[in-house]
Amino acid sequence: MKIYVTFDFNITRNAILVEQLEKLGVQYSINNGAREIHFSEKLTEEDELALAASLKKYGIKIIDDQKTELVQRIKDTITAMLKDDEAYLYKVSAYLATKLDYSYAYLSNLFSENTYTSIENFVILKKVDYVKELITTTDLTLTEIAYRLNYSSVAHLSGQFKKVTGLTPSAFLKIIEKRKTVDSNNL
Repeated sequence: MKIYVTFDFNITRNAILVEQLEKLGVQYSINNGAREIHFSEKLTEEDELALAASLKKYGIKIIDDQKTELVQRIKDTITAMLKDDEAYLYKVSAYLATKLDYSYAYLSNLFSENTYTSIENFVILKKVDYVKELITTTDLTLTEIAYRLNYSSVAHLSGQFKKVTGLTPSAFLKIIEKRKTVDSNNL
């Protein structure tokens, strides 16, 4: 037997944070979309290490650098933008500047310094990841996906997809379907 699951990252992250913070037994508040945790009193070094270790099991790291945190917010905002049905109305630069309240030039420089890639390249990678998700989990056509992700054409989407993955979207879908067939035959 096989089951498939999906989850909302934000709900999962918040539940994990609350669960682990409650174990500390100290007063806290979570702000900024679960990005900042404020404590009513300073944590002991032992508590801080214990919290870091318990969160690490879930892939959550404590960031002690504001710039690193802002880079993560840029990544999260881009991911949210791709899933926002109305975001296609905005350019990435305007969307990020508005959502994060910094100039795009500052965000772009900071992102490049910390990740060694540009925001534009990151957007392309995230778009391709989202295209893969939409291809495998929905019945949307490539034309609908291209429109939804603000590509100028299906050819543009296919070109970026192939450049990143080495496959056309159609070839990718055939591989996924073949795997599903093989997996279901092995049950």
